[in-house]
Amino acid sequence: MKMHNRPSAPTWADLSTTDVPAAKAFYGGLFGWHGEDVPMKEAGGYGMFLLGDQYVGGYGPCMAPGQPVAWLGYFQVESADATAAAVTGNGGSIIAGPMDVFESGRLAVLADPEGAVFGIWQPKEHKGFGVVDQPNSLCWFELMVRNADQAKTFYQSVFGWDGGTEPYGNSEYTEWKLDGESFGGMMRMTDDFPPEVPAHWMVYVQVEDCDMAAEKAKELGGGVHVPPTTIPPGRFAMLSDPQGGMFSVIALTNPE
Repeated sequence: MKMHNRPSAPTWADLSTTDVPAAKAFYGGLFGWHGEDVPMKEAGGYGMFLLGDQYVGGYGPCMAPGQPVAWLGYFQVESADATAAAVTGNGGSIIAGPMDVFESGRLAVLADPEGAVFGIWQPKEHKGFGVVDQPNSLCWFELMVRNADQAKTFYQSVFGWDGGTEPYGNSEYTEWKLDGESFGGMMRMTDDFPPEVPAHWMVYVQVEDCDMAAEKAKELGGGVHVPPTTIPPGRFAMLSDPQGGMFSVIALTNPE
């Protein structure tokens, strides 16, 4: 994810959870992150996960009744309002915003035509990730959809992404690129996926040892939904925290 904190690239991810103290304990135990709550009362319990002294992501309590525990990935934009208009103009929808977040920036939460939810961030004082592509930091954003052609058209129209597609098993995989640099991907969900699994974005955390991370997640009360599996870039697993927030980890064969 060398392409980050620039327009149309990944810039942030945060966790909405039903139990902030438990989430801090889980991710602290798994990745060595420590949480720092934003001191302002108006922040509503939002805080920053740090790896060392660098921002690695955010967290906060679920705000709406029935809101699922989930990680949300954000893409940087020059204008949250213009991008939100482009999303609705291309068949997507607005879930929240656009709205100002103090002096930090302006955000909106949106969904693509198939319902996969993502965020956009127009930075002011908060520029986004402080660290990526290092062990225990985020390294990849991945979209799972059933209608990959529709998604490709949508995201190219909204963000200008390029996407080269290759066969992958009985499906295909698209690498999202900006200026020739990959930062994320898209997998077409086949009939192997249960019909109740919605289109969604998944965040990946880079780790040094995938099997160890999966074992540790279980020890800490989390779940293993896809056990450690070898894929072309390395070894990955899909995990969840104790409250049900899903994420993936990957140990890259060639971290460069």
